[in-house]
Amino acid sequence: MNPVVQGALIGLGVGVALVVLEYLLINQAVNERAKKLNRKATFDVTERRRMASIMRFALVLPIGFAAAFWFIWG
Repeated sequence: MNPVVQGALIGLGVGVALVVLEYLLINQAVNERAKKLNRKATFDVTERRRMASIMRFALVLPIGFAAAFWFIWG
């Protein structure tokens, strides 16, 4: 398989895993805070921004991995 494609696929997998794990951790913190304060579980502004920044980073990962694989093994 072409190293660029392989790097992009690996980067995509890492990005998806990162987004899923970050969402689970943020969701857990939101639920704990809601239970502690006896109110509905909602993401606040900080958590939404954190999730958005992780999403943007995950979109760049496949490009970065593809470039790195091309540079190293291409």
